[in-house]
Amino acid sequence: MYLNKALIYGNLTRDPELKSLPSGMQVCSFSLATNRRYKDRDGNWQESADYHNIVVFGRQAETSAQYLKKGAGAFVEGRIQTRSWDKDGVKQYRTEIIADRVQFGPRTGGPSEGGSTVPAGKNEDTSGGSAPDYPEEDINPEDIPF
Repeated sequence: MYLNKALIYGNLTRDPELKSLPSGMQVCSFSLATNRRYKDRDGNWQESADYHNIVVFGRQAETSAQYLKKGAGAFVEGRIQTRSWDKDGVKQYRTEIIADRVQFGPRTGGPSEGGSTVPAGKNEDTSGGSAPDYPEEDINPEDIPF
């Protein structure tokens, strides 16, 4: 059995580009940056970023182009694919994540703040941005109604 699965959460490095194939299908491409923080050999904290090329097809391409903007967070689930082509006699390669699903991250602010704009009622955080309050006492599995 083989497995080709990518799960990426990061921030858009540029606004999405929406194009149409000759068949009429919509294609959206954008890139995500993921950050990593680690200690080096000397015990100093280091940070590095990786950049991922994302391609989305169909209806999700349209909604991604409509609601995602540079700097917005997004969770992408898909597969990794490398394509190649010849340009001026030199073989070029590009590795991309072909998205099966795109989920928009939390809103960072209103349109005046340059944050992502999501229609009312979608991905809204009604808790005021804080983590939910969990009960202090242990939960008895027999108290769960299902």
